[in-house]
Parts: sequence; C-alpha cells; structure tokens
Amino acid sequence: MYVLGINAAFHDSAACILKDGKLLAATEEERFTHFKHGKRPVPFSTWELPFHAIDYCLKMAGIHLSEVDHVAYSFDPYILLGEKYTGRTSIEIPLEPGDDTINADWQNPWDPLFLTSIVNAPLQLVDGYPHHLQKRFTGTSVNDFQWHFVEHHIAHAASAFHCSPFARAAVLTMDGRGEKATTTYNLGNGNQLTRIGQVNMPHSLGLLYEQVTTHLGFLHSSDEYKVMALASYGKPAFVNDFREMIQLGDNGRYTVSNRRLEQRFGPPRLRHEEFTAHHFNIAHSLQLVLEETVLNITKWLHSVTGEENLCMAGGVALNCVLNGRIRQQGLFKNIWVQPASGDDGTALGAALWIDTGQRKSDVKDFIMDHAYWGPEYTDEEIEKFINWAKIPYKKLTNIAEETAGILVKNKIIGWYQGRMEYGPRALGSRSILASPISTDMQQRLNEVKDREDFRPVAPVVLEEEAGNWFEGAGYSPFMLFVYNVKPEKADKIPAVRHVDGTARIQTINRAQHPAYYDLLKAFQQKTGVPVLVNTSFNTLSKPIVCSPRDAIECFWTSPFDALVIGSYLIEK
Repeated sequence: MYVLGINAAFHDSAACILKDGKLLAATEEERFTHFKHGKRPVPFSTWELPFHAIDYCLKMAGIHLSEVDHVAYSFDPYILLGEKYTGRTSIEIPLEPGDDTINADWQNPWDPLFLTSIVNAPLQLVDGYPHHLQKRFTGTSVNDFQWHFVEHHIAHAASAFHCSPFARAAVLTMDGRGEKATTTYNLGNGNQLTRIGQVNMPHSLGLLYEQVTTHLGFLHSSDEYKVMALASYGKPAFVNDFREMIQLGDNGRYTVSNRRLEQRFGPPRLRHEEFTAHHFNIAHSLQLVLEETVLNITKWLHSVTGEENLCMAGGVALNCVLNGRIRQQGLFKNIWVQPASGDDGTALGAALWIDTGQRKSDVKDFIMDHAYWGPEYTDEEIEKFINWAKIPYKKLTNIAEETAGILVKNKIIGWYQGRMEYGPRALGSRSILASPISTDMQQRLNEVKDREDFRPVAPVVLEEEAGNWFEGAGYSPFMLFVYNVKPEKADKIPAVRHVDGTARIQTINRAQHPAYYDLLKAFQQKTGVPVLVNTSFNTLSKPIVCSPRDAIECFWTSPFDALVIGSYLIEK
C-alpha cells in the first residue's frame, strides 16, 4: 500500500511516500524550486501542491501517481467550513450567503480563497492541471486514489510519535496555528493518539514568537531561530511584559493577550539597522518567558500522563534552547523531537496517520533514526555535470583522509554526499564544514554565508565522544538540543561555543552516514579533536543546495576554499 503525504497549506511545502508503513522518500519543494520555505512570489498561488517534491517521491517509489492508494494532506478545511460543506469535493468563491461569519470568533479570520484552494487541492493532481511535471502524473483521475484531509496538529503529533522509538509517550505539539489548535497534548500508545487537551487561536506561543521576530526586523515563519540566538546577548529587562501577555491556566491551557508590541517596546527595528541592547533584551525576555511557560506545561503533561517518554513537533519544537531546558528539567526520561518539526514534517505525519488507520496495525513499522530521505546523485551524474561545466577536478581515492587533510589547514569546504536531509538542518549531506579549533572560524563562516555576526555555528561530534566534550551529551543526531561545552574543552573548540557557553550539537555514528563519520574520525586522528563545524550548504535567503548544479553554483559564487562532491574535489 502506497500513501503519499503532502503539506502545502502554509509554508515549508513538502511531500513524502510510504510503502506498507515504511518511509521511502521525503523532501521539501524548496529544494527544487529554490523558493525558500516553498513560498513563490505573486502571482503564483501560495497553496499550489509541491509537484516537484511529489514527482521525486514517486520516482523513488518507482510508481505512477495512479498507483498511489491514499493521499494524506496535512490540513482539514472542513474543520473551519463546518457541516454545510462536509462531503463536498470542490467549492467556489464567493462562498454561500452568510459564510462571511466563518471563524468570526477568531482574530484574523481565514481568507475564503485559502479555504477553497485547500478543498479543491485534489483537482490539482487530475490529468490536465497546468503544471509541467507530466511524466508521473499523466492519465491520473481523482478515482485512482483516496484523498484524506488530516487535522494539522494530528499530523504534527503523528510525525513525532509514530517516528519515535517509543511504544508509549506523552506528545506535545506547538506551532503558530493549525485550523483552530495552536498547542495540543496527546497520549501515544501503540499506533494510537488520544487528544487530552489543546489551546486554540488566537492564543499561540508560536504566533507571539513570530510577531516578536517581525518586530525585531526578521522574517516571520522563517527567522525565529535568529531571535533565539540573539537572546543570548540580552538581559531580562522585559520579562514582566511577556509574563503579562502569557497567562497560564489549568490543564495545560494558557492565554496570550495584549500583543501590541509597539506600545510596549517602541517602534520595530528596520531591517539592516544596527542591533542595540534594547533588541537583545526583547529577544532574551521573550525566550526566557517561553521557557518558563513550556516548562510549566511539560510539568502538567507529565503529571497527567505519568509517561517517561516525551515526543515533540511543531515549529516551537525547533527551539533547541527550549528543548535543552526541557531535558534539564528531568521529568521525562527520554525526549524525541521530530527533525522536520516545522510544517514540512506534517506531510510525513499525515501519511503515517492515514497508513496506520488503513492497515489497522498496532505494531510500529518505522523508526526515524536519521533524516537522509531526500535526493541523491551518483558519481556518474556528478562527473557528467562537472565535465559539461568544464570545471577542473580531482577524483579522490580516500575521501575522508584527503578531506580531513584540507580541513586541518583551516580551510572551509562544501561537503556534498549521499541523500539530502529532510527538515531545516544540514546534517552532513549538504553541509559547509570547517575546523572548530580556530577562534576566528565562526566569524569567517558568517562572512562566507553573509550571516549576522551574532549567529553561532554548530558542531558535529562523533557519537561515542559526545559526552567527553559536551556536558551530559549522548545520542543527539538531529541538532535539536543545546549542551554546555565542557570547560576543559572550551579552548580546543572555540568556534562552536556560543557566548552563553552552549553548543547545538549533532552526534553521528557510522550506521547513519558512513562518509560523514569517517571524515570526523580522520580529522580526530590528525588533531585529537572529534568535532567539526557544520553549517548548512547555502547562502543568505537561499534554500540548502540540492543538485550538483546548485552545489557548484553556490561554491563558485561564495568564498569557500574547496568542494568535495561525491568522490570529486574541486578547489579554487
């Protein structure tokens, strides 16, 4: 049984394919279109399906679209439209008289165009829809597959629990918004999820973080991680303001009110303006109160479920500083966070939810122990493009050894190996790598990527060495938790130690990514340091590179020293 999962409702448009409960492929649309987060500029529709990502998934499964049994879409418009529209396979605007009251009890009612485009989404897969990807789509009709709209937060929850190694767990999802929910609490047992509580719009921790992100001159639904980094430089000058906005209630509930940021904090920062202590303090205070709030929520969730395992997803779960605080709280013995916790991961969650429901299986068929589910290219394909582009190159006989030799010279390399990562983090397939030993490497990398000076760079460390370099560190393959750098090691890896003494680590073992692991091992043998700097292979406002063309174009337009792409070395 094939299940195609799709997210296209908000941002981070993505697709995945399951075969009998096992994941074959998953990727974001931005990898192919080069529009970051899958957002096309006007006049293209924001809600067009991720055709390139779907095409790739079908290719990996070796099937035509008509051979898909079920399509799972991670948003249910009927929750918003109500019983009047239930069962309709298409609707048009203007909506019927009186429908302007849809969500009238909410702040910022949904645009009817948005809702109609979602309801009509299945028609985009029918033969004749005007897109150019016809090879695996031609001849398809809506009768070839069963379409399922899946509630957004169920998709988030399933992406966490159904991918985790746990038979039972408490499940926490937090994001900007779904159809109604912004935060949900579930109990996972076997392949079942039981909702035990939720918080609805307009009360949203994710939306508040987005609004502050915009106030500080960044892009919302994109740059929240920059606010998290900025927070380390500030003081808690505005914690009382944020504590007034966020009020905790009973049973995991909270309210967010009076979000008039300009009245509280003055005019917003304009992009490219200098950062001041005022901006640092806003970010610090927001981050601190977010942590306080979520720690109280997890305390309640643990008490009501009695579970020792916690699963998390939703955009807020990408806040690795918050995740570190939850881990340090010590209430849950084990915590598993979906590496594609943003809306891209809901494609996978929706597919898993429908798959388990259709097969009525109580046994987990899939555990997500790595994130390498995207496109890859063979040496033959890479060499063909290099020759076509008339670029001098060298074929490496020992990739790990020779690449480590470049890194010990304090050079910066593009590293392009194997299947691409699913989710926002580069985890050793499409990475920029460097030595962590030099004190100026963070500054050099931020210049290479045209990033803000305050942004940290992250370390990858051999899994078996993690505890020797980072306090309490063990298995952490997705770069979703911060750990303190051990004081006695701080001077040996200054490039990856943030101003607050922490580092957002990725651990790697050989089963996950042999080429990546072997490189770290070779670097350790040469330097005694089992750590490298790892940042994403892209530049400002661009998605992570996907194809050999993307990698080579990024390399030649950026001040890297070398590119290791498959078995080939290109140097400047």
